[in-house]
Amino acid sequence: MADIEPAALVRQENRRLAASGTGLRLEIRQQRLGLRGPLPCPKGTPARPVQRISLGLPATGAGVAVALEQLERVRQAVEQGRFSWEPWRRRPPAAAAPAPEVAQAVAPPEAGELRPALAGFEAAFFADPRRRRRPAGSRSTWSGAYRPYLRRLAELAANTRGAAVVDAPLLERVLESYPLASRSRQQCGIALGALARHLQLALPDDWSERSGGYGLHVARFRGLPSDARILELAAAIPNPRWRLAYGLMATYGLRNHEVFFCDLSALAPGGDRVLRVLPTSKTGEHQVWPFQPDWVERFGLEGLAESAVGLPRVCTDLRRTTLQQVGRRVAEQFRRYGLPITPYDLRHAWAVRTIHIGLPDTVAARMMGHSVAIHTRTYHHWITRRDQQQAVDTALARLRPS
Repeated sequence: MADIEPAALVRQENRRLAASGTGLRLEIRQQRLGLRGPLPCPKGTPARPVQRISLGLPATGAGVAVALEQLERVRQAVEQGRFSWEPWRRRPPAAAAPAPEVAQAVAPPEAGELRPALAGFEAAFFADPRRRRRPAGSRSTWSGAYRPYLRRLAELAANTRGAAVVDAPLLERVLESYPLASRSRQQCGIALGALARHLQLALPDDWSERSGGYGLHVARFRGLPSDARILELAAAIPNPRWRLAYGLMATYGLRNHEVFFCDLSALAPGGDRVLRVLPTSKTGEHQVWPFQPDWVERFGLEGLAESAVGLPRVCTDLRRTTLQQVGRRVAEQFRRYGLPITPYDLRHAWAVRTIHIGLPDTVAARMMGHSVAIHTRTYHHWITRRDQQQAVDTALARLRPS
């Protein structure tokens, strides 16, 4: 995107929008990006005259990436009847001001230099070519793994006199506001570390150590269910569609939303039963094998091979929903049935199963769609126990008489 002139890029995107039937268009006015198209009348009448929304974003490739995100949010709000002009009226006219959603959800009204810093960070995030290949996953990652910590940053800045400028001490205060050895503290460290790199801020040498420390051992290993308990709980789910979803997560260690974004054709009789998680998922395309393999029949998953209609009726149109919302629907259903475990407990149990059978960590991490570093950190307890047991077995073998 960075290799195309902004004006040409806007024309290209507008042609794509027109082909998709969207009435909204991007436009450049005084080197700033905005939206133009039929929008609800501010006076409340049924008419939808052509109107403009000024985004205040620079006419650059990165700015266009963020502008497209804003256009999609406006389109969805209009279609769902929840569009309001109020956020746009309150937007300050400053040239570097962020898009309205950033201003509302991230930066306080008096944030000063904080606001353009966060807006620029968001623009760079979505302009990353790797993220543009998976827009739905990128939106979900930003919403769940970055925005909450930037919101905390803005709140602390607003409550701290003279903290309108993002600097290393402010980032440290945000990190220290989360409990030690918590998942939120770890994710905060990742998000603020990325922000610091974007702003070229030098963080303390022990930043990674201070933000780390999360592992399943911290949360009582999440009270992971045994295989027998997993099968027992499945029988307690009254809806057969949700039993199938449960079975897929248990057998393949899928994330909540991945249940609905898989190629299930390999489950057909004679198939190799290797699922392909689609590129539209959070971490992109990857393949995953069943552990336990006999659970494919036990849960009756073969019937999903020809069509996924047997799964729960959940909206998966990423023009109208997000991966995070799909995943939240699964978690809500677990609570509705009163299950004493979470969907991620099934995923973690799958991972521990692969450790016990000796699957290499690099292979298991790839199947789970995350890095080896995250895999090692998350499952440190079981990996350490396995490696120590192997060392003990080897040492004892040398003591046995030949």
